[in-house]
Amino acid sequence: MLSMNFSPFPHLETDRCFLRQIKQFDAEQVLYLRSDQAVMAFIDKEKMNSMEEANTMVEKIDEALANNNGITWAVCLKKEETMIGTIGFWRLIKEHHRAEIGYTLQPVQWNRGLMTEVMKEVIRFGFKEMGLHSIEANVNPANLASIRLLEKSGFIKEAHFRESYYFRGQFLDSAIYTLITS
Repeated sequence: MLSMNFSPFPHLETDRCFLRQIKQFDAEQVLYLRSDQAVMAFIDKEKMNSMEEANTMVEKIDEALANNNGITWAVCLKKEETMIGTIGFWRLIKEHHRAEIGYTLQPVQWNRGLMTEVMKEVIRFGFKEMGLHSIEANVNPANLASIRLLEKSGFIKEAHFRESYYFRGQFLDSAIYTLITS
């Protein structure tokens, strides 16, 4: 079984981005991301409506980190403190050396290759530093941009579950993509 310790918090860096710990002052950006129509189009959860909800989400991220049950980074452009997105392993399955990855990015930053760059470094960290054997992504099959990102990052589609969850009065499909350490 994996034993995690995210203290001190592991800051990561890419050519254009800096990944740091999400702080309470990021709640405004969390609210922006989680209430934006384009960002939430394929997340299949209700949009956030208040700073209270955003603060609660930051608290949950902190709690997962403190208990070594998950890690989420704030994605920032280098030399800027403002969070433009998030990426992290939000569900760790320690006994199987597996984690589920999730990510968001401001629409104005889309199609610049930033998330591809960030994903590569987070995957490296997951395999080399955390000791993961596999990383999973659960994706709405209509989210073609996310699927392209995953495939570009080496993920393979392993499953397509028909009508596997219920959201807003309808049953929706989900696709599972996995990357196994080499």
